[in-house]
Amino acid sequence: MIFIHFFALRFEFAVVGGVAGLNHERMRHEKYYFKKTLFAALIGITFSTVGLQNNGLAVEQTNNTHTSTISVTEGKASFYAGQFHGRKTANGETFNMAQLTAAHPSLPFGTWVRVTNLRNGKDVVVRINDRGPFVKGRVIDLSAGAAKEIGILKTGVVQVKLEALKTRPSAVTSG
Repeated sequence: MIFIHFFALRFEFAVVGGVAGLNHERMRHEKYYFKKTLFAALIGITFSTVGLQNNGLAVEQTNNTHTSTISVTEGKASFYAGQFHGRKTANGETFNMAQLTAAHPSLPFGTWVRVTNLRNGKDVVVRINDRGPFVKGRVIDLSAGAAKEIGILKTGVVQVKLEALKTRPSAVTSG
């Protein structure tokens, strides 16, 4: 915190050209910019800290024989397809509903996630390339291809378990 305070102070003097003996008008101007910069630094620290909390989800490390996983959460999954096919996703890719991709509110783009249907035990590994879902109570939106793999095309919504994988899986689907 002291470093950021010092950096903000040096940044303001560099921008405004502050030196000792400035007139009263310039001092008020510097105080305004100093407060603004300090506020921006504090906001940045707050958001970076929130990002580290992983949205309050329980995080537990386990070692599987094939890959290390981080057990993220359980919740409801849905899928999205037709009207979004061919549009840009949040990471800039073109959405292809047949690919094994998904939307998650906070996991980094490119994260591989194993999604297990808790009703039938089928699972699929998807790559996060979009943000969502935007329906309260849902934890992930799957592409139609991924939804087909775990058997939720007819029901539309199902209870799932999510596991974020530390490495790219060698086999994309199982179950």
